[in-house]
Amino acid sequence: MRLVPLCTSVEVSELCYGTLTIGPLQKGLTPTEGGRLLRCALELGVTFFDTAELYGTYAHLRAGLAEHMQHVVIATKSYASDAAGMEQSLRLALQSLGREYIDVFLLHEQESVHTLRGHSGALEYLLRKKEQGVVRAVGISTHRVAGVRAALAYKEIDVIHPLINKAGIGIVDGSVAEMTSAIAAAAGQKKGIYAMKALAGGSLYADAGAALSYVRALPGVGAVAVGMGSYADVQANCALFSRDAFPPDYQVERAERRVHIEPWCTGCGNCVAYCPQGAISLVQGKAAVRREQCVLCGYCVAHCRDFYVKVI
Repeated sequence: MRLVPLCTSVEVSELCYGTLTIGPLQKGLTPTEGGRLLRCALELGVTFFDTAELYGTYAHLRAGLAEHMQHVVIATKSYASDAAGMEQSLRLALQSLGREYIDVFLLHEQESVHTLRGHSGALEYLLRKKEQGVVRAVGISTHRVAGVRAALAYKEIDVIHPLINKAGIGIVDGSVAEMTSAIAAAAGQKKGIYAMKALAGGSLYADAGAALSYVRALPGVGAVAVGMGSYADVQANCALFSRDAFPPDYQVERAERRVHIEPWCTGCGNCVAYCPQGAISLVQGKAAVRREQCVLCGYCVAHCRDFYVKVI
């Protein structure tokens, strides 16, 4: 599989394994089960793995990569906004993964110059740790054009992890053209770009090959994070990124996944507040999902205090 420079200090496989899919917010695989999929991907050439404190998949990575942990690139994310919170997040990542450094540490889900300014304490902490060699690259993840553009003003930001797909599903504040333009501008500043949601949370499964090829070909995109929940998915995506075609016998997942809200939802509104897509609202005192806006990020699941929200 092709290796690409993500930024000056980090080289990665073009296919990044997005671990949200295997964790408790989605398929709920055990660390042993999920770890086997991660090991399969590693054996097929994947060296880049994306996670986040929110995803709950540190144990999966440690179980699957084990003695290879020092030979792969791991990107993680935290919502921490100040130095104290980010210190805790970094310590948790290092201890949980059994590593002495993190390759890429991102401020999770940045929206604009305002949220970046509000997370300045966390960013400054990560930059100090980069100087010490504990973090190799610093960046942001974002679902917004404004988030990518905000990062342009920070020369210290090495990596951007933006949401982009050919249908524009999930881009909160703009069009495909606006997002691709912002990505190209960031790449022009030598910022590393690895894309998310190329399949729009499964909405583009029926045209998966074309959807992934579209994002791979975008100017500035170095790698693409893809969630993979089965051996067939891992093998097929590795084949696509290695040989530009799915195996002839590969059947793309057809089962339609969705967010399910239990009928006994109390209408607390936590899921509404934490949905970055604005896809959830309260209707007659209960949470309801607008499926055309949902990208199955699972953040609503993480913030349901009573576990009444699931991705199925």
